[in-house]
Amino acid sequence: QVQLVESGGGLVQAGGSLRLSCLASGRTFSRNAMGWFRQAPEKEREFVAAINYYGDRTEYTDSVKGRFTVSRDNAKNAVYLQMNSLKPEDSAVFYCAADSATGSYYWTPRSEAEYDYWGQGTQVTVSA
Repeated sequence: QVQLVESGGGLVQAGGSLRLSCLASGRTFSRNAMGWFRQAPEKEREFVAAINYYGDRTEYTDSVKGRFTVSRDNAKNAVYLQMNSLKPEDSAVFYCAADSATGSYYWTPRSEAEYDYWGQGTQVTVSA
């Protein structure tokens, strides 16, 4: 059974930092793109960041560029999201996701439809 488990969420003041982790089990994702999404109350889930299987190509939504960094450790079957300069509008449940298909080196999907496995989410709350 494939599982993605996020951790690292919490309550932080505006301007602070958090590091989210996502550990996968049940299969390896070393040849698969992985991503982070978030969903704020009464809003649709949105793309945050994606990383290719090799770990050196990334994509970000515009609102987090320069503040968030996605990375991965294939030896640990894990993906991370370092979040700096957090803003109240970043408050949301953050989800990690994995593509089941082996992707090309350039594959960093932004669409939810491209991901097959999802974690349960971790809450991030940023106070003003």
